[in-house]
Amino acid sequence: MLKQAVILAGGKGTRLRPYTVVLPKPLMPIGEYPILEVIVRQLSYHGFTKIIMAVNHQAELIKAFFGNGEKWNISIEYSLEDKPLGTMAPLKLIKNLPENFLVMNGDILTDLSFGHFYSEHVTNNELFTISSHKREQVIDYGVLELNQKNELIGFTEKPRTNYEVSMGIYMVNHKVLEFIPNCQPYGFDSLMLDLLKKKHKVSVKSYSGKWLDIGRPDDYMEAIEQFDTMKEIFLNG
Repeated sequence: MLKQAVILAGGKGTRLRPYTVVLPKPLMPIGEYPILEVIVRQLSYHGFTKIIMAVNHQAELIKAFFGNGEKWNISIEYSLEDKPLGTMAPLKLIKNLPENFLVMNGDILTDLSFGHFYSEHVTNNELFTISSHKREQVIDYGVLELNQKNELIGFTEKPRTNYEVSMGIYMVNHKVLEFIPNCQPYGFDSLMLDLLKKKHKVSVKSYSGKWLDIGRPDDYMEAIEQFDTMKEIFLNG
């Protein structure tokens, strides 16, 4: 089975400024490697043979660094957006996508088995599969509960709430492209709402291992620390 992945690497990385003024977010370093190189190495290890990088912001730097992918024993091609299109619309610019393919953000540090995630989606004949992770949200304030008279009736100091969140890693069946409009911004959120509205099944696979979104400054600092101590785990030895 030939495994193909699309990596979304066109964002401006506004949450990581001023770091991303010089470098595109996917080239931000984690130890001695850019985060996107870690992803490329992982995909190659898990048997992927082709990557298409959807690029826009500072695309030439990404192309210059990765070239055709020969260094990592994987074929790399590029799909250039003329304007920012969100997370899902760039897929409509890519020709000859296979029946099933992986889609992921280019700024994720995880030890997820991409090969197993791919195979499970295909075996179960899914339309769309989301890799998810439990995340705790802490409100760093005392939260006041008021009645209609603006009188205090309850108080919680720094409440914590748990959420199941998307990891920014998806398996997609080619049929999903029918829902994505041409040449206009269309994101993951819009696609999910459209699939739910039309009562199409979306599968969610919760993952309890390592996952950090380096687009968030706090996660980026933590990713640097974790990669330093667990490099062999992230790079599959």
